[in-house]
Amino acid sequence: MQTLVLLALVGLGAQLVDGSLGMAYGVTSTTLLLAIGTNPAMASATVHLAEIGTTLASGASHWRFGNVDWKVVARIGVPGAIGAFAGATFLSWLSTELAKPVMALLLLGLGLYVLLRFTFQGLRTDQLGKPLRRRFLTPLGLVAGFMDATGGGGWGPVGTPAILASGRLEPRKVVGSIDTSEFFVAVAASAGFLLGLGTAGINGPWALALLAGGLVAAPIAAWLVRHVPPRVLGSAVGGLIVLTNVRTLISTDLLTVEGPARTAVYLVVFAAWAAAVVHSVRAHRRLQAGERPVEEPAPAGAA
Repeated sequence: MQTLVLLALVGLGAQLVDGSLGMAYGVTSTTLLLAIGTNPAMASATVHLAEIGTTLASGASHWRFGNVDWKVVARIGVPGAIGAFAGATFLSWLSTELAKPVMALLLLGLGLYVLLRFTFQGLRTDQLGKPLRRRFLTPLGLVAGFMDATGGGGWGPVGTPAILASGRLEPRKVVGSIDTSEFFVAVAASAGFLLGLGTAGINGPWALALLAGGLVAAPIAAWLVRHVPPRVLGSAVGGLIVLTNVRTLISTDLLTVEGPARTAVYLVVFAAWAAAVVHSVRAHRRLQAGERPVEEPAPAGAA
């Protein structure tokens, strides 16, 4: 029972982040399942099954708040589904011993990308309003979908920063469109895992617990996307993903670190994470200060 409550809270927190940042539901949830010893393919399959419901609820909430560009959803969602199905089939055939460090490496890479991307880069606005072309969205969807299924997350960490970096779509619509199109990815990935693993490869109660938390958070996150600074949230989430997957990697046969060396690794990761969050907070405050209008001095003799 305690595990189900914990998973529900994780699903709630992950969906709050995903719905307001456009990424990290799958990465965060899969990372936790790996940390408690779940088979990598089973972890990704369980998370993607839960995501069918959470992405549907999230998409509906974002649509209600006007955060969705349906052309982008159609152009990236279909190739994303194809990539996700291929990735799920690939992961289902990997052995558990090989899959765990492989997935941890993928998640670590995605976490570093999220951390660095949001800590050191701002959002472009000079291209805002220009259309996003199929020749950009189609390969992006294929790669992001494949990464999402094999890494237990990656649709948002790959797709959201790429579209944000183009500067052609306002941030809230990037987040809303990525979250909405992820429904197709979740359905395709789940189909691939069912084909490769069967129903025995999915933990139904865990998926329902993640789903329950996500359903509660979805409408709140769609509203928060207009108010939460993406830069700060991205640094915080990226650091959490990096820390958790470093822990997984140094506990595997591939890279075993014990004693003082392990403590030193954790201290370095914590320090870098804290510095990244502080930098993001300061950068956000500087940006806010620069956007405030300068007050004109009162005329001489004014009361």
